[in-house]
Amino acid sequence: MKLSTVFTLVLPTMLAAFSPFAKADPLAVGDKAPEVTGITETGAPLNFGDVYKKQTYTLVYFFPKADTPGCTAQGCSLRDAYEQLTAKGVAVIGVSHDDPASQSAFKAKYHFPFTLIADPDQVVMKAFGVPNIPFTPLAKRQAYLIKNGTIIWADYHAKTAEQAADVLDVLAAQKS
Repeated sequence: MKLSTVFTLVLPTMLAAFSPFAKADPLAVGDKAPEVTGITETGAPLNFGDVYKKQTYTLVYFFPKADTPGCTAQGCSLRDAYEQLTAKGVAVIGVSHDDPASQSAFKAKYHFPFTLIADPDQVVMKAFGVPNIPFTPLAKRQAYLIKNGTIIWADYHAKTAEQAADVLDVLAAQKS
């Protein structure tokens, strides 16, 4: 086999398989939500499946990096609407590639009342099929609303300051 044939046929497949940017397709409405275990900002493990069973709804939102402007606006949106969300049975979980110390500092600085997951190895991101921002290890901003272990809403281009309003709109539509 010619070397050029190897490069044409084999190399692209190998690079895709081992690329840090390789990803699965994002989960869709109707898909079963992953029962993956992540590490919280305190360093404790959290099994997402356990959360799904305890709450009527679970919002899992992904953000690129703790304590950056857009990610702060997204988190503060959810913080400011937290009472409304919890009154409707929503548990909120934020996920980024940051380490537990960074997540803990981010949570304390902005008084987030919800759990943040430190996912530097991208275990949770990969389970949900969340892609990275091109050429970075940073998660693309996305959000998933889960009920009874099934995704009922997926936002592949999650907004920052409007994240909570979008979720509350979806919950309002669930009642009708």
